[in-house]
Amino acid sequence: MKIMADSPTLSKPNLRLTDLESLGQAAECLRTLAHPHRLRMVQMLLQADFTVSQLAEACQLPSAMASEHLRLMQRCGLLDSEKDGRRVFYRVAEPQLQHILGCIEDRFGCAEAG
Repeated sequence: MKIMADSPTLSKPNLRLTDLESLGQAAECLRTLAHPHRLRMVQMLLQADFTVSQLAEACQLPSAMASEHLRLMQRCGLLDSEKDGRRVFYRVAEPQLQHILGCIEDRFGCAEAG
């Protein structure tokens, strides 16, 4: 027996929906995160603050390319930075990244610290 969605006997649950403008902002941030090097950087930054050169080395990237990835994530409000002399340290500004990375690690695995 097939129940039609517009059937008067079908009761619709109370749905909790986020407004489309907010979902658009979420999609933009998720597009920004959707890169393996950026995910690696966030994974590291959730554990400690790092400089561009440290993040670049861990991702096997030139520092200029790592800086561009970091700028994109800062623009989205995911990261912030603090200058200490000549060095700039990056850190996570959006605490919800911990949950997003947790989902990714649960689904795709996470290597144990060595």
